[in-house]
Amino acid sequence: MIYVVESGDSLFSIAKEYNTTTATLTQVNELDNPDVLVVGQTIIIPGTPNPNRPTIDSNGYVEYYTDAPSQTLLDEVKKRGPLLTYMMPFSYDVKRDGSLVPLNWGGLDKIAADENIISAIVVSNIEDGAFSDTLAQEIFASQDVQDKLIANILAEAKAKNAKDIHFDFEYLRKEDRQAYVDFLKRVKAAASGLTLSAALAPKTSATQEGKWYGGHDYKQIAEVVDFVVIMTYEWGYSGGPPMAVSPIGPVRQVLEYALTEMPASKILMGQNLYGYDWTLPYKPGNPPAQAISPQRAIELARERNAAILYDNTAQAPYYNYWRDGIEHVVWFEDARSIQAKFNLLKELKLRGISYWHMGFKFPQNWSLLNETFKVRKR
Repeated sequence: MIYVVESGDSLFSIAKEYNTTTATLTQVNELDNPDVLVVGQTIIIPGTPNPNRPTIDSNGYVEYYTDAPSQTLLDEVKKRGPLLTYMMPFSYDVKRDGSLVPLNWGGLDKIAADENIISAIVVSNIEDGAFSDTLAQEIFASQDVQDKLIANILAEAKAKNAKDIHFDFEYLRKEDRQAYVDFLKRVKAAASGLTLSAALAPKTSATQEGKWYGGHDYKQIAEVVDFVVIMTYEWGYSGGPPMAVSPIGPVRQVLEYALTEMPASKILMGQNLYGYDWTLPYKPGNPPAQAISPQRAIELARERNAAILYDNTAQAPYYNYWRDGIEHVVWFEDARSIQAKFNLLKELKLRGISYWHMGFKFPQNWSLLNETFKVRKR
């Protein structure tokens, strides 16, 4: 169960009320400072997982901007390894000649082998730090370039013992949506013995307008690939107004539309492992909000003596605080918000969940994931 801290509570009083120990609560919630709780903070009271709980796939993207993943990141991936079906180091950026920008896994392949995690070669159309529609257009226009790209991907998959090829091609032109499908078909035909997957923008209709949406044909892509990751997050984003990153209503709307275009058995629901810290008042052109892990969000609330509130419509926690005369608002995830997503996943009978990304620490997610589901090891 999930307990919400009230004024006057201590970990000892909570443990006593629920016939457990402070050591158990500290371990399950991975509390960094169990002596000081925050009003509105969630505490998981552990129970015995139902042996008949549903079995799902779980994926973790692993993004890093250094030459190789840090030891802290490697340790986090290994720690969560028993609860991961897939691991996706992000990413191999495509060049216009069909070559790939190298990606140093720094030991992630060993972790995948040790923890029986299926690793993937993640291929993106990122160029100069941003998704490029013209880069994708050039790839789609040349079969020779495609042949070179596919050969390079397969060689990298063999070198890393990866069993899935995952495409995250974003901001594609609407005019290239069929070319993207045709390209995926060519990859599928060449990738014997490997699975194929793709990340999809969070659409609510086949005709949805907007730069993020036009190039993704849900129905046709799902017919080609083995599974998809639907990116059901970033309603609240760094450059936009403060709000929940993945409010439950819009997430449901996207997934219910997706189910009209593809079977539930092909859908991984995207889930953010982060929130944002915005400065107020919000104005377009403000400095971007800073990404923050749920664990750090709790620490910050404690440091600023801020009580955590909960938006029942969005199913997301938030709080306001002041620093140097400037007001901030933080929207993030907690045990309540992730349980709401798990409940939706169960209701819709989806294949599983995909996390963006493993660099953000959210210990309660993993405790609840283990209580709510069995994670498939393929």
